[in-house]
Amino acid sequence: MSFAVDAEAYDRFMGRYSSPLAAAFGAFVDLAPGQRVLDVGCGPGAFVAELVTRVGAGAVAAVDPSPTFVAAVRSRFPGVDVRAASAEDLPFPGDMFDLVCAQLVVHFMADPARGIAEMARVARPGGVVAASVWDFVGARAPVSPFWEAAASVLGSVEDESGLAGAGRGQLTSIFESVGLLDVEETALAISVNHATFDEWWEPFTLGVGPAGAAAAALGDAELATIRERCRELLDDGPFTLTAAAWAARGRVAG
Repeated sequence: MSFAVDAEAYDRFMGRYSSPLAAAFGAFVDLAPGQRVLDVGCGPGAFVAELVTRVGAGAVAAVDPSPTFVAAVRSRFPGVDVRAASAEDLPFPGDMFDLVCAQLVVHFMADPARGIAEMARVARPGGVVAASVWDFVGARAPVSPFWEAAASVLGSVEDESGLAGAGRGQLTSIFESVGLLDVEETALAISVNHATFDEWWEPFTLGVGPAGAAAAALGDAELATIRERCRELLDDGPFTLTAAAWAARGRVAG
């Protein structure tokens, strides 16, 4: 899935959660100076920022299929090798990176197994492949209150719980299916403070991701009812939203 939105809209919608997740994910994959690292599906650069801080811009490469995100990362992080590409067709030779990561991307890959296999291909023997996906199955994603409210108002919705990697053990299964070894999986929790309900809600009107697309497809009355149901679930604010993502890492043979 490609996000046909500008970087600022994505930052307002998901960046407020992906940035704190990046720190937790970086610790989980054990980033260290001296590593050469690839960020697959980099978006506007939440995890790139973490990589640059930990290993330096010259040791970081990033890819994304969205031209607006590629342009944003090139502007925000001079020195990072940023290219337009999908996870399933990475523009790098094999055995190139010590660590290949995909934060909040696997569930949007056209072919998750092929995408993870490509990530393993460009990693050096003994290198690490890692990925994270919000826990949609456990309703612990930042957008879970929206989907809960939408289901209560509309009766049924096609939410994100059926996407790849969105439940316990799913990333592990994909990793092991492509031959990665010593796979470990854990849940990474983050908390974000919201001053008001309206500050939380407004980014849902920007058309970002599946939740934004669903909101954009609704009539005004339906959307207003869902908004008020979300308010009931979250309160007027201030409130703290705690979310969790499944994260897995595995070692490339050799």
